[in-house]
Amino acid sequence: MYLERNIDKELALWKDESDRKPLLVKGARQIGKSSSIRRLGNTFDTFLEINFEEHKSVHALFEGDLTPVQLCKDLSVLFDKEIIPGKTLLFFDEIQTCITAISSLRFFYEKMPELHLIAAGSLLEFALEELPSFGVGRIRSIYMFPLSFDEFLLGMGQEKLLNAKRKANAKSPLAIPIHEKLLGFLKKFLIIGGMPEVIKSYATNEDLAKCQRILDDLISSFQTDFAKYKNRVPSSRIKEVFASVVKQNGGKFVFKKASQELNIPQIKEALKLLIMSGMVIPVTHTSANGIPLGAEVNPKKRKMLLFDTGIFQRLLQIDISELLFSLEFNLINKGGIAEQFIGLEMLKNSSCYTQTELYYWHREALNSNAEVDYLIQKNNEIIPLEIKSGSKGSMNSMFLFMKEKKNKYGYRLSLENFTEYKNIIVCPLYAFTNTKNSK
Repeated sequence: MYLERNIDKELALWKDESDRKPLLVKGARQIGKSSSIRRLGNTFDTFLEINFEEHKSVHALFEGDLTPVQLCKDLSVLFDKEIIPGKTLLFFDEIQTCITAISSLRFFYEKMPELHLIAAGSLLEFALEELPSFGVGRIRSIYMFPLSFDEFLLGMGQEKLLNAKRKANAKSPLAIPIHEKLLGFLKKFLIIGGMPEVIKSYATNEDLAKCQRILDDLISSFQTDFAKYKNRVPSSRIKEVFASVVKQNGGKFVFKKASQELNIPQIKEALKLLIMSGMVIPVTHTSANGIPLGAEVNPKKRKMLLFDTGIFQRLLQIDISELLFSLEFNLINKGGIAEQFIGLEMLKNSSCYTQTELYYWHREALNSNAEVDYLIQKNNEIIPLEIKSGSKGSMNSMFLFMKEKKNKYGYRLSLENFTEYKNIIVCPLYAFTNTKNSK
């Protein structure tokens, strides 16, 4: 079973480009990078996949001259498969285990530009740190994440439901039964998360208990990977900081709360590695006095998100029956899972060609708790986005932000159907992508 991904369209466009560059696909482990590339490989006459973690003998070919023509000849003989520029997709998987293979990518662009070449791997940022110069202008990087909610709906065969969601807005809200159906899928997605293996299992069996077991297996494999992050950082230290990220989700990350044994530089180093791995995503405070949002950030004020809600809820041991059957927002948002979901949706629905940063706002004044969950930039405007439920009175922070920054409107994401309160546009949690087309 193949799950359609947004990135499939970008890969198809890359295939047909005349001035194509080798492609480097970045992202955390087991999010579907290889599956999407193999799917593209089906559109070529020949497809050669080389896994540098599995095929250790291949490394020797990259220890000498990195001449593309000779490398292709040697690879063709070794794997008994023709490599024909324009007709073959050459795929270097787990390329982070062979630094010299990463270095070779730039030469393929310079000496063999007609060959379609894609490389992928996890922990790539660690490998790239070891290269003083890395093919600037000769290699294109794209970023990939676990499945978004829209991709999940497609995987569940709910194309009509997805199209209905996309067409809805405050002036044309969804019929109540359709809205409730989408809320049901949202609750399941918060539990399942976006990891392809888990979604495939649920699409086949609709067994949430089995999904939980798969999530446990994934968590175990991720924690085993901590030993690969850096030799100078003990895996136990990374595991401890990782656990603290889960516990501190939804609020400013406080280093002193992360460990009683570790000092702040040690915690910072472990956290940096988790961010580089793609498993932890920072949300940085900004004063938001103008664009770009990153112009006035305070890196000392950061929240930390886990890269998948399914992994998150499993680590936090959330009662999934409460999440599934409750109509109360506070129960559905236990542990800040809804806020995490929206942050991840922002990343998943951004351009795959840039490394999108997430921002929030906290009023910089004494005795003030005013905080806006996220800020987005639309054209030349900064738009506040709050995850809330209830009456307008619960949006004091957003109103304060809009008054101080002279904003024309803001978004509230909740369990409500599409509606509008003067200058507040209300979208259901499941419809973050609709905010791109409103106003």
